[in-house]
Amino acid sequence: MDIETMKKVLLVLTSHDTLGDTGEPTGYYVGEAAHPWKVFRDAGYVVDFASIAGGQPPQDGRDEDDEVQRQYLEDETVRASLYNTPRISVVDPAQYDAVYLVGGHGTMWDFAGNPDLQSLVAAVHDAGGIVGAVCHGPAGLVDVELSTGLRIVEGRRVAAFTNAEEDEVGKSDVVPFLLEDKLVEQGADVRTAPNWTEHVVVDDRLVTGQNPQSAAGVAKEMTKLLTEVVREQKAAQEADSAALRQARDAEKAEDDGED
Repeated sequence: MDIETMKKVLLVLTSHDTLGDTGEPTGYYVGEAAHPWKVFRDAGYVVDFASIAGGQPPQDGRDEDDEVQRQYLEDETVRASLYNTPRISVVDPAQYDAVYLVGGHGTMWDFAGNPDLQSLVAAVHDAGGIVGAVCHGPAGLVDVELSTGLRIVEGRRVAAFTNAEEDEVGKSDVVPFLLEDKLVEQGADVRTAPNWTEHVVVDDRLVTGQNPQSAAGVAKEMTKLLTEVVREQKAAQEADSAALRQARDAEKAEDDGED
């Protein structure tokens, strides 16, 4: 990653709009996009959007009393971006320093098992970028294989929507699988907290949150990690510049000595 192109984050949204065979609508949970969007925007990052199938992603769980959601939905840049998002298969992962997987029940049908999303997440992580996900968003981490040959969640601490929370919302028999169980099957060390409490887990460059209450916290932790990366890169560039100056000074001194 290059310092000049840092601070660019991709928010990935579901394109799935129906809860299984129930006929009930679903999509991405608006608050889980809005609050991270504000955190990233306030940090000076460029925020882009993409969805699994492209076009206008379906919304779910909109809260009219949430000021941040109102700002998000009324922002002209956001509105234009959401009107016709690029499909995930055409997104160049090299353009992004972080990818954040927005939750919502729709993700349970089109995040998991999507090879294009798996490739993008792996590419961002393999390049030294940050991967974040919240609530049902970690469905997009399932079967993601890194260049090491390991799954991205294997042996790592993660948080996600819990079995208890799924039971409480009455969707355990509707979703195609229970996310907590699936992550455990993938080798993850799933950390849980009481239902609906903010709970964010950071494991190296993987940041995950349990529920909608954790969305802003995930983005804040991702921002901290990106700041550390920038500092490390600046320090490395300064060290390279200092070494180059020393080499030039030594060469000049040698030339002066020959004169």
